[in-house]
Amino acid sequence: MPLVALLKIVFGLLSLLVLAAGGYLVWSWWHGALIPAADGVGLIFVRDDWRLWTGLGLLAWSLLGRVVLTPLLARADTDPTRPRREAGVAIDGEGGASLYVEHRGVATGLPLVLTHGWGLDSTIWDYASRDLGQRHPLVLWDLPGLGRSRVKAGGVSLPAFAENLRKVAESSGVERVVLIGHSIGGMTIQTLARDYPEWVRDHVAGIVLINTTFTNPLRTMIASPLLLALRKPVLEPVFHLMAWLQPLAWLGAWQSYLSGSAHIANRFGFGRYVTRSQLEHTTLLATRNPPGVQARGNLAMFDWDATGALAALDVPVLVLGGDLDIITKAEASRAIAGQAVTAEVEVIEGVNHMGFLERAPVYHGAIDAFVAGLDRPQVVTRNAVFAE
Repeated sequence: MPLVALLKIVFGLLSLLVLAAGGYLVWSWWHGALIPAADGVGLIFVRDDWRLWTGLGLLAWSLLGRVVLTPLLARADTDPTRPRREAGVAIDGEGGASLYVEHRGVATGLPLVLTHGWGLDSTIWDYASRDLGQRHPLVLWDLPGLGRSRVKAGGVSLPAFAENLRKVAESSGVERVVLIGHSIGGMTIQTLARDYPEWVRDHVAGIVLINTTFTNPLRTMIASPLLLALRKPVLEPVFHLMAWLQPLAWLGAWQSYLSGSAHIANRFGFGRYVTRSQLEHTTLLATRNPPGVQARGNLAMFDWDATGALAALDVPVLVLGGDLDIITKAEASRAIAGQAVTAEVEVIEGVNHMGFLERAPVYHGAIDAFVAGLDRPQVVTRNAVFAE
């Protein structure tokens, strides 16, 4: 989402300043200085050792800061999450994209097709895989350009994502599915409902929207007036620059990750319950995914709108939000539910934009109850899911 992306840029620049300051102090110590001798005759060469030790300290922080910062930013884990992969396949997507898909969980029931948020990948559903997968078939996929999915030029857009979601759902091998999306994943589902309403009526038994919005996210996050004012003169040029200078942006992202600056930026997406593995997992994915792709995705959100996309669909909708969400505020969740024909909304206490990690059991319990009220069980044809 644009807000966290902007915070990552700000903290990344601060991290580079620390690195530069450390390098300069070590360099200036090495070169030393010539000063008059005590007796006033001639010059002597001296080095200020404080420059060396301060410089080395700053350089060490630039490489190891996350080791110190992560325990300060988040609580200890009782159930760590990690970027776990299982066997998956690549299927052909829209516009020449290659979509990485994994099939997990049990074989009976309505398949849950999970679409992750921007800058992440499908490994972010680790908790969901271990919990919901005990009771439901799961279809996980990486959005184009992220994780193991690949995308060609022009393929980073909400309409393309929606078309690719349709292809992933059809690859499940059953007639009807439940669509679940977090953040841009929820925006992708609403785009699918806007662009392919008949397909959604025929093939979607239910929709779960997690911490998402229905329009340009700059309009439904904190400091919205300021961010909208910065869109043209600041945000769009910065994101275009990131796309053009991706190798440099990637180097900066990894340096920010090592120093812990990226962890500070991503901490703004969490509420009171964040643990160290949740913060580390999120930050790692946002760092290793291509900055250019992430920048183009942020630009694509600025012109996006799906207001009323669910109004003409008689498909049950569950909207889950966080009462501390600063990126897609709870008001956006309530607005989405108000636009749908059949919808319920639940705002989870104490969580921010990544609430589905912070309080996974609460989110999963709501999803379980919602799915239980939908269609009769189906049997998943696994070979169809993995068909090339």
